Amino acid sequence: MVHSTAAPPPEAGDITRLCCLVTGLLKLPESTSMENVSMGSRSPPAPLTPTAGAPESLQGVGLPLQVFFCLVMAAILLLALLGNVVVCLMVYQRSAMRSAINILLASLAFADMMLAILNMPFALVTVVTTQWIFGDVFCRVSAMLFWFFVMEGVAILLIISIDRFLIIVQKQDKLSPQRAKVLIVVTWGLSFIVAFPLAVGSPPLHVPPRAPQCVFGYSVEPGYLTYVLILMLVFFFLPFMVMLYTFMGILNTIRHNAIRIHSHPDSICLSQASKLGLLSLQRPFQMNIDISFKTRAFTTILILFSVFTVCWAPFTAYSLVATFSDGFYHKDSFFQISTWVLWLCYLKSALNPLIYYWRIKKFRDACLDLMPKYFKFLPQLPGNTKRRIQPSAVYVCGEHRAVV
Repeated sequence: MVHSTAAPPPEAGDITRLCCLVTGLLKLPESTSMENVSMGSRSPPAPLTPTAGAPESLQGVGLPLQVFFCLVMAAILLLALLGNVVVCLMVYQRSAMRSAINILLASLAFADMMLAILNMPFALVTVVTTQWIFGDVFCRVSAMLFWFFVMEGVAILLIISIDRFLIIVQKQDKLSPQRAKVLIVVTWGLSFIVAFPLAVGSPPLHVPPRAPQCVFGYSVEPGYLTYVLILMLVFFFLPFMVMLYTFMGILNTIRHNAIRIHSHPDSICLSQASKLGLLSLQRPFQMNIDISFKTRAFTTILILFSVFTVCWAPFTAYSLVATFSDGFYHKDSFFQISTWVLWLCYLKSALNPLIYYWRIKKFRDACLDLMPKYFKFLPQLPGNTKRRIQPSAVYVCGEHRAVV
């Protein structure tokens, strides 16, 4: 005789556990796949690595903004490459252009040119694909090259600012072409030493898709934070303060000289001009010193400094906030913010050649002189002109016309 036994009713504890399980499944985030949830096995959490904070997929930017970024970036890349190549060729091919200041500008142009060759194309591809496809090793190398060329450009701009300060304020012309070459070698070496740890993963960088290239991301490691702070201090804050001090001193000197000249137009010393053979005085007559030769070169450097500040201050603030703020680094719009500030930095490399062409007549003439070699329909300009006097010399003007 078979006795049928009914299954025991579920206990209250079992019903409670079942309800909790169903409630938990209903509250899963949208990004969680149901096929990854099982009752019997659960995958261990991913290890915490420098890239663990970044999601595996990122929407990047919308299509219209992506097209806009690509067009602007391509224009910046071409302008930065071609413009800085022309600057380097002018200084290399024309002996009259190899003054100390022009050699420094050529070094700055070379750094910007290498940035356009070795960094901008890969960042452009990453904006198109919204993911880094060149591997972790090259990402670190690319970041090292980025900071290497950037710090070299800042160092050159700092040297030029100090040189203008010595000439205008201290009345000392210490920078010769030979010394300029030595300073260039030293700055390239120091920039490489500071940037090289990035290539070997110390500190580790955050690989995209969080940004168009390897960037500093959120971390709590003391060594990582220390390196970022030192890099930003050496790269931006210290040069900014030194250049700001030199420019304030130069502006004060120019303003003081202008007041003195307008107050005492008849008491002008012409001994230095006579030694240079700029004029020979047969009879005394009223003269005015043309101090525009001082202010124009200084104004050019001031424009370069202003462009540097506008282009790099946002990136510096962005890097610091991303390093110390977890919420900012994991924002949905972080990729868009990264793209804007990164290409604002690259814009500086494209603007520098335009500033040289606009502000420096010798660069403008040399540029037009080089063009007929490649564009035969343009007229040929006269040949080279040698540098006639030192930059610290006094330019003297006649009654209504300059004698130099």
